[in-house]
Amino acid sequence: MKSLTGLDATFLYLETPEMPMHVGSLNLCELPAGFKGSFHKEVTKHIAKRMHLAPVFSRKLVFMPLDLGHPLWVEADSVDIGFHIRRADPAKKGAAPMTLAEVHKLCAQLHSELIDRNFPLWEFYIFDRIKLPDGKLVAGFFSKIHHAALDGKGGVMLANAILDLSPVPREVPPPDPSRRRKLESDLKLGKMIGSVFSSSFGQLVKAAKSLPAAASTFGSTLARQSMASSATGVRPKMPMKLAPPTPFNTGISTGRVFVTATIPLAECKAMGKAVGGSFNDMVLWICSTALRDYLAQHHSLPKKSLVAAMPVSLREAGATDASNLGNQVSLSLVELGTHLAHPLKRMSAIMASTAKVKTSMQSLKGLLPTDYPSLLAPWLVGGAAKLALNAYGKSGMASRLPRVANLAISNVPGPPVPLYLAGAKFLTFHPLSIILHGLALNITIQTYAGQVDFGIIADRKALPQAKDLARAIEAAFQEAQGLMATTSPAATPTTPKKTSKTAVSKTAKLERPPSVKRGKRPDTVSAPTTPKTFSASSHGQSVIQAASTKPIPRKTNPRPGSRQAVPA
Repeated sequence: MKSLTGLDATFLYLETPEMPMHVGSLNLCELPAGFKGSFHKEVTKHIAKRMHLAPVFSRKLVFMPLDLGHPLWVEADSVDIGFHIRRADPAKKGAAPMTLAEVHKLCAQLHSELIDRNFPLWEFYIFDRIKLPDGKLVAGFFSKIHHAALDGKGGVMLANAILDLSPVPREVPPPDPSRRRKLESDLKLGKMIGSVFSSSFGQLVKAAKSLPAAASTFGSTLARQSMASSATGVRPKMPMKLAPPTPFNTGISTGRVFVTATIPLAECKAMGKAVGGSFNDMVLWICSTALRDYLAQHHSLPKKSLVAAMPVSLREAGATDASNLGNQVSLSLVELGTHLAHPLKRMSAIMASTAKVKTSMQSLKGLLPTDYPSLLAPWLVGGAAKLALNAYGKSGMASRLPRVANLAISNVPGPPVPLYLAGAKFLTFHPLSIILHGLALNITIQTYAGQVDFGIIADRKALPQAKDLARAIEAAFQEAQGLMATTSPAATPTTPKKTSKTAVSKTAKLERPPSVKRGKRPDTVSAPTTPKTFSASSHGQSVIQAASTKPIPRKTNPRPGSRQAVPA
């Protein structure tokens, strides 16, 4: 018997038909050569042998009497694997394979449906045949697991438990017959109620002991965020900027749309490093540029920068324990610089914002709570807070009241090598996450086997032209190649100067206005003449992986709000 943490339980308390609180992924799978039979049946047999490797497969919820405290995890008396692993495409013999667009549409529908709380909180859907735009036939694997049971990094750890590094599944030890977990039938009412009071008392004592240090750290961090330096000295400023109104800040319904994009990982890392940033900065710039283009094309682009809510993992680096998959995550706010037409200034704004987040998180990481007292939490959070959140979404206040963020963006590090399920190779790892009233768009990025997979989930009305945003992400990557692609030092020799000057960092160079003269701009640096291509699995298209040797030409008479070429 194990009680949910406060953070895990919150995903249950706030869940509604419009806001399902599960996460998932869509994986396209390359079947073994000469495979004949049902991929659905092979996966079912494979998972059945490994269910004991991760408790999420067999544990279910038990709610406290009178909802006095957080629910408990207990071992289910039995698990109907046929209920949890289902075939998604038509099983009729001779039926045509589903197209990728049809698969995306079905995944959006499945992702909008609640998971039945009477059973363990997971569902897998198998596609035996999917026809890609290039005509290739593949299989598919779509997963749904409740966020109360795991976070993003926990999902990667779960994948490591059930997936393999080669087409031949590894041998796993059988379940330990001597190990008996707490079953629902073993629960005693008195012990359940007693655990609520004891855990709540422990949480209050822990909070009281840490309060002085927490208050001091929060205060100093807030003070740093509330002061800005300028030529005239230090001046006060707002510690947090409000986000502008966008079509994504609205109440949501049960309708969903899901699209994907894929770009190469190595070049994203190289481009981020070339401008003095990180891989995370690079993917944020790609998202920012794509959002700027999408809003300019379909709506009015806000004059203020969009703000992204970004989960920050509190899990220890290198954690691989599949028995501890619960949520260890906090939230940060990052300005995306979408109001800046100059792409390099946009990157500088993103890097400055993420640097502030890193500084704050280093101070606060050990103090950010992932739990809170259990006593009466279902009434307070699941009652009052859920009622307020529903009113916020359904009354139209979400689009009228001030907001702190416009969308959610999450970056999940995934496995660097290909993974296999029941002998089939995963070709992609596109994630699906959660949207909320007021945050109707979620972009989750997962790295996998040398590529960066974007999963875009949104309310159908908030993102009516979802495919345009997916294409804009791939177009932003192409633009980044022209602006930030680098060559070896031998390709661009420099002549030493006689007078010594103070070294200027790459980040500082990006912050210069376009009017400052430079010897050579990053968008005119030569690159290899033979471009490589990278197959974009999401659309069956190819993304050019090397910039042309010619500088990017200037655009004349650009339309208002559009992205302009950088002057040479």
